[in-house]
Amino acid sequence: MTTFARMAAAGALSLVAVATPVHAGSVTQPGETVGIAAGAPLPEGVYFVNTADWGCRNTSPDTTCVGVDIPVLAWATPVFLLGGRLQLLTAAPLIEVGVENGDYTSGFYNPFFAAQLAWDLGNGFGFSYMAGFYLGVNTGVAFDSTSFNQRFAVSYTADGWNLTANAIWGIQANGVSTTVNPNFLNVDLTATKKFGKFEIGPVAYYSTDLNKPLPFYGKQSQFAVGGLVGYDFGPVIVQAYLTTDVYQENYGGNDTRVWTRIIVPLWNPPPSQAAFPHK
Repeated sequence: MTTFARMAAAGALSLVAVATPVHAGSVTQPGETVGIAAGAPLPEGVYFVNTADWGCRNTSPDTTCVGVDIPVLAWATPVFLLGGRLQLLTAAPLIEVGVENGDYTSGFYNPFFAAQLAWDLGNGFGFSYMAGFYLGVNTGVAFDSTSFNQRFAVSYTADGWNLTANAIWGIQANGVSTTVNPNFLNVDLTATKKFGKFEIGPVAYYSTDLNKPLPFYGKQSQFAVGGLVGYDFGPVIVQAYLTTDVYQENYGGNDTRVWTRIIVPLWNPPPSQAAFPHK
Protein backbone atom coordinates (compact mmCIF):
# COMPACT_ATOMS: atom_id res chain seq x y z
CA MET A 1 0.00 0.00 0.00
CA THR A 2 1.15 3.55 -0.68
CA THR A 3 1.49 6.10 2.08
CA PHE A 4 -1.67 7.80 0.82
CA ALA A 5 -3.53 4.50 0.85
CA ARG A 6 -2.51 3.73 4.41
CA MET A 7 -3.48 7.19 5.59
CA ALA A 8 -6.79 6.85 3.77
CA ALA A 9 -7.27 3.52 5.52
CA ALA A 10 -7.40 5.38 8.81
CA GLY A 11 -9.96 7.76 7.40
CA ALA A 12 -12.97 5.49 7.39
CA LEU A 13 -12.07 3.74 10.59
CA SER A 14 -13.30 6.49 12.86
CA LEU A 15 -15.88 5.15 15.23
CA VAL A 16 -17.31 4.78 18.64
CA ALA A 17 -17.37 6.84 21.72
CA VAL A 18 -17.10 7.52 25.41
CA ALA A 19 -19.70 8.28 28.06
CA THR A 20 -19.12 10.63 30.95
CA PRO A 21 -19.92 9.32 34.44
CA VAL A 22 -23.32 11.04 34.32
CA HIS A 23 -24.09 9.64 30.84
CA ALA A 24 -24.41 13.05 29.26
CA GLY A 25 -22.90 14.78 26.27
CA SER A 26 -21.89 13.20 22.97
CA VAL A 27 -22.38 9.48 22.41
CA THR A 28 -19.49 9.65 19.93
CA GLN A 29 -16.31 10.58 21.74
CA PRO A 30 -15.26 14.15 20.90
CA GLY A 31 -11.81 14.08 19.30
CA GLU A 32 -11.93 10.40 18.41
CA THR A 33 -11.40 10.92 14.66
CA VAL A 34 -8.70 13.61 14.70
CA GLY A 35 -5.50 12.62 12.95
CA ILE A 36 -7.16 10.52 10.27
CA ALA A 37 -8.24 11.42 6.74
CA ALA A 38 -11.92 10.70 7.34
CA GLY A 39 -12.96 12.07 3.94
CA ALA A 40 -10.62 9.86 1.85
CA PRO A 41 -11.82 6.52 0.40
CA LEU A 42 -10.10 3.30 1.40
CA PRO A 43 -8.36 0.97 -1.02
CA GLU A 44 -10.31 -2.26 -1.31
CA GLY A 45 -9.55 -4.56 1.60
CA VAL A 46 -10.11 -5.39 5.26
CA TYR A 47 -8.59 -3.23 8.02
CA PHE A 48 -8.15 -3.27 11.79
CA VAL A 49 -7.68 -0.07 13.76
CA ASN A 50 -7.36 0.25 17.52
CA THR A 51 -7.69 3.66 19.14
CA ALA A 52 -7.08 3.90 22.88
CA ASP A 53 -7.14 6.96 25.11
CA TRP A 54 -6.96 7.89 28.75
CA GLY A 55 -7.61 11.23 30.39
CA CYS A 56 -8.90 13.06 33.43
CA ARG A 57 -11.19 16.04 33.91
CA ASN A 58 -10.39 18.36 36.81
CA THR A 59 -13.81 18.13 38.38
CA SER A 60 -14.29 19.24 41.98
CA PRO A 61 -13.75 17.98 44.61
CA ASP A 62 -12.24 14.89 42.92
CA THR A 63 -10.85 14.37 39.42
CA THR A 64 -12.92 12.22 37.04
CA CYS A 65 -10.99 9.89 34.72
CA VAL A 66 -12.11 7.92 31.65
CA GLY A 67 -10.25 5.32 29.59
CA VAL A 68 -11.47 3.93 26.27
CA ASP A 69 -10.32 1.18 23.91
CA ILE A 70 -11.90 1.08 20.45
CA PRO A 71 -11.22 -1.98 18.26
CA VAL A 72 -12.61 -1.45 14.76
CA LEU A 73 -13.04 -3.72 11.74
CA ALA A 74 -13.73 -2.20 8.33
CA TRP A 75 -14.38 -3.74 4.93
CA ALA A 76 -13.77 -1.53 1.91
CA THR A 77 -15.89 -3.42 -0.58
CA PRO A 78 -15.38 -3.59 -4.36
CA VAL A 79 -18.81 -1.96 -4.76
CA PHE A 80 -19.22 1.65 -5.92
CA LEU A 81 -22.50 3.55 -5.52
CA LEU A 82 -22.93 6.95 -7.13
CA GLY A 83 -19.17 6.94 -7.72
CA GLY A 84 -18.27 6.40 -4.06
CA ARG A 85 -16.78 3.27 -2.55
CA LEU A 86 -19.09 1.37 -0.20
CA GLN A 87 -17.41 0.68 3.15
CA LEU A 88 -18.85 -1.31 6.07
CA LEU A 89 -17.63 -0.81 9.62
CA THR A 90 -18.25 -2.20 13.09
CA ALA A 91 -16.75 -1.69 16.53
CA ALA A 92 -17.17 -3.00 20.07
CA PRO A 93 -15.49 -0.51 22.42
CA LEU A 94 -14.56 -0.94 26.06
CA ILE A 95 -14.67 1.80 28.67
CA GLU A 96 -13.38 2.43 32.19
CA VAL A 97 -14.59 5.35 34.28
CA GLY A 98 -14.12 6.45 37.85
CA VAL A 99 -13.39 9.18 40.34
CA GLU A 100 -9.98 9.78 41.88
CA ASN A 101 -9.61 8.01 45.23
CA GLY A 102 -12.92 6.28 44.55
CA ASP A 103 -14.31 3.30 42.74
CA TYR A 104 -13.74 2.54 39.06
CA THR A 105 -16.12 0.60 36.86
CA SER A 106 -15.59 -0.86 33.41
CA GLY A 107 -17.41 -2.78 30.71
CA PHE A 108 -18.54 -2.87 27.10
CA TYR A 109 -19.76 0.36 25.56
CA ASN A 110 -22.48 0.62 22.90
CA PRO A 111 -21.55 -1.42 19.77
CA PHE A 112 -21.47 0.57 16.54
CA PHE A 113 -22.50 -0.47 13.02
CA ALA A 114 -22.19 1.76 9.95
CA ALA A 115 -22.06 2.01 6.18
CA GLN A 116 -20.10 4.71 4.38
CA LEU A 117 -19.73 6.08 0.88
CA ALA A 118 -16.38 7.76 0.16
CA TRP A 119 -15.50 9.67 -3.01
CA ASP A 120 -12.13 10.53 -4.52
CA LEU A 121 -12.81 14.02 -5.94
CA GLY A 122 -9.39 14.37 -7.54
CA ASN A 123 -6.49 16.76 -6.90
CA GLY A 124 -6.05 15.38 -3.39
CA PHE A 125 -9.61 16.03 -2.21
CA GLY A 126 -12.02 13.44 -0.82
CA PHE A 127 -15.48 13.45 0.72
CA SER A 128 -17.37 10.82 2.69
CA TYR A 129 -20.81 10.29 4.18
CA MET A 130 -21.40 7.70 6.90
CA ALA A 131 -24.69 6.52 8.39
CA GLY A 132 -24.80 4.17 11.34
CA PHE A 133 -26.16 3.55 14.80
CA TYR A 134 -25.07 2.80 18.33
CA LEU A 135 -27.06 -0.13 19.72
CA GLY A 136 -28.52 0.51 23.14
CA VAL A 137 -27.17 -1.76 25.88
CA ASN A 138 -27.31 -1.77 29.67
CA THR A 139 -23.82 -2.45 31.01
CA GLY A 140 -23.50 0.29 33.60
CA VAL A 141 -21.05 2.28 31.44
CA ALA A 142 -23.12 2.48 28.24
CA PHE A 143 -26.27 4.24 27.09
CA ASP A 144 -29.35 2.03 27.34
CA SER A 145 -30.96 3.57 24.26
CA THR A 146 -30.14 3.41 20.55
CA SER A 147 -28.97 6.50 18.63
CA PHE A 148 -28.55 7.33 14.93
CA ASN A 149 -25.18 8.67 13.78
CA GLN A 150 -24.29 10.60 10.60
CA ARG A 151 -20.84 11.82 9.58
CA PHE A 152 -19.76 14.26 6.88
CA ALA A 153 -16.02 14.53 6.23
CA VAL A 154 -13.82 16.37 3.76
CA SER A 155 -10.07 15.74 3.41
CA TYR A 156 -7.13 17.09 1.45
CA THR A 157 -4.28 14.53 1.31
CA ALA A 158 -1.95 15.67 -1.49
CA ASP A 159 1.78 16.36 -0.95
CA GLY A 160 1.85 14.64 2.44
CA TRP A 161 -0.83 16.84 3.97
CA ASN A 162 -3.81 15.66 5.98
CA LEU A 163 -6.23 18.57 6.22
CA THR A 164 -9.51 17.12 7.46
CA ALA A 165 -12.77 18.31 8.98
CA ASN A 166 -15.19 15.63 10.18
CA ALA A 167 -18.66 16.67 11.38
CA ILE A 168 -20.52 14.05 13.43
CA TRP A 169 -24.26 14.47 14.07
CA GLY A 170 -25.89 12.21 16.63
CA ILE A 171 -29.67 11.84 17.02
CA GLN A 172 -31.26 10.02 19.93
CA ALA A 173 -33.90 7.49 18.90
CA ASN A 174 -37.36 7.78 20.42
CA GLY A 175 -37.99 5.49 23.35
CA VAL A 176 -37.59 5.11 27.07
CA SER A 177 -34.11 5.77 28.43
CA THR A 178 -32.85 5.94 31.99
CA THR A 179 -29.84 8.00 30.92
CA VAL A 180 -29.43 11.61 29.88
CA ASN A 181 -28.74 11.39 26.15
CA PRO A 182 -29.07 14.60 24.08
CA ASN A 183 -28.61 15.02 20.36
CA PHE A 184 -25.12 16.36 19.64
CA LEU A 185 -22.66 17.76 17.10
CA ASN A 186 -18.92 17.03 17.10
CA VAL A 187 -16.38 18.60 14.74
CA ASP A 188 -12.91 16.98 14.63
CA LEU A 189 -10.12 18.95 12.92
CA THR A 190 -6.69 17.83 11.65
CA ALA A 191 -3.83 19.74 9.98
CA THR A 192 -0.78 17.44 9.82
CA LYS A 193 2.12 17.09 7.39
CA LYS A 194 4.32 14.09 6.60
CA PHE A 195 8.11 14.44 6.54
CA GLY A 196 9.40 11.15 5.23
CA LYS A 197 7.91 8.49 7.48
CA PHE A 198 7.10 10.96 10.25
CA GLU A 199 3.88 12.94 10.60
CA ILE A 200 3.34 15.98 12.81
CA GLY A 201 0.84 18.76 13.24
CA PRO A 202 -1.93 20.38 15.30
CA VAL A 203 -5.33 18.86 15.96
CA ALA A 204 -8.50 20.18 17.61
CA TYR A 205 -12.07 19.26 18.30
CA TYR A 206 -15.38 20.88 19.29
CA SER A 207 -18.54 19.30 20.67
CA THR A 208 -21.92 20.63 21.72
CA ASP A 209 -25.32 19.33 22.77
CA LEU A 210 -28.15 20.28 20.43
CA ASN A 211 -31.10 19.93 22.78
CA LYS A 212 -32.15 19.51 26.41
CA PRO A 213 -33.46 15.98 27.06
CA LEU A 214 -34.70 17.13 30.47
CA PRO A 215 -35.97 20.58 31.53
CA PHE A 216 -33.21 21.04 34.14
CA TYR A 217 -30.42 19.65 31.91
CA GLY A 218 -27.40 21.93 31.37
CA LYS A 219 -26.27 21.73 27.73
CA GLN A 220 -22.61 20.77 27.45
CA SER A 221 -19.97 22.05 25.03
CA GLN A 222 -16.18 22.05 24.81
CA PHE A 223 -13.26 22.96 22.59
CA ALA A 224 -9.89 21.21 22.83
CA VAL A 225 -6.56 21.65 21.05
CA GLY A 226 -3.44 19.54 20.84
CA GLY A 227 -0.66 18.07 18.74
CA LEU A 228 -0.10 14.77 16.93
CA VAL A 229 2.94 12.72 15.96
CA GLY A 230 2.90 9.59 13.83
CA TYR A 231 5.22 7.13 12.13
CA ASP A 232 4.71 4.98 9.04
CA PHE A 233 6.32 1.55 9.55
CA GLY A 234 5.23 0.32 6.12
CA PRO A 235 2.07 -1.74 6.28
CA VAL A 236 1.38 -0.41 9.81
CA ILE A 237 0.90 3.18 10.99
CA VAL A 238 1.07 4.34 14.61
CA GLN A 239 -0.05 7.71 15.95
CA ALA A 240 -0.11 9.47 19.30
CA TYR A 241 -1.65 12.79 20.24
CA LEU A 242 -2.29 14.89 23.32
CA THR A 243 -5.31 17.17 23.74
CA THR A 244 -6.55 19.54 26.41
CA ASP A 245 -9.69 21.65 26.78
CA VAL A 246 -9.32 25.40 26.35
CA TYR A 247 -13.07 25.92 26.83
CA GLN A 248 -15.84 23.89 28.44
CA GLU A 249 -19.37 24.48 29.65
CA ASN A 250 -21.25 22.28 32.13
CA TYR A 251 -18.63 19.51 32.14
CA GLY A 252 -17.41 20.52 35.59
CA GLY A 253 -13.77 21.03 34.54
CA ASN A 254 -11.21 20.82 31.75
CA ASP A 255 -10.19 17.48 30.25
CA THR A 256 -6.61 16.48 29.34
CA ARG A 257 -6.25 13.29 27.30
CA VAL A 258 -3.55 11.07 25.76
CA TRP A 259 -4.48 9.10 22.62
CA THR A 260 -2.77 6.27 20.71
CA ARG A 261 -3.76 4.58 17.45
CA ILE A 262 -2.52 1.64 15.38
CA ILE A 263 -3.70 0.99 11.80
CA VAL A 264 -3.20 -2.50 10.37
CA PRO A 265 -4.31 -3.64 6.88
CA LEU A 266 -5.41 -7.28 7.26
CA TRP A 267 -6.02 -8.01 3.58
CA ASN A 268 -5.84 -6.25 0.23
CA PRO A 269 -6.37 -7.82 -3.21
CA PRO A 270 -3.47 -7.92 -5.66
CA PRO A 271 -3.27 -4.64 -7.62
CA SER A 272 -4.50 -6.35 -10.78
CA GLN A 273 -7.67 -7.49 -8.97
CA ALA A 274 -8.48 -4.33 -7.04
CA ALA A 275 -11.71 -2.57 -7.95
CA PHE A 276 -11.50 1.10 -8.92
CA PRO A 277 -14.30 3.52 -9.79
CA HIS A 278 -15.03 4.20 -13.44
CA LYS A 279 -14.31 7.83 -14.28
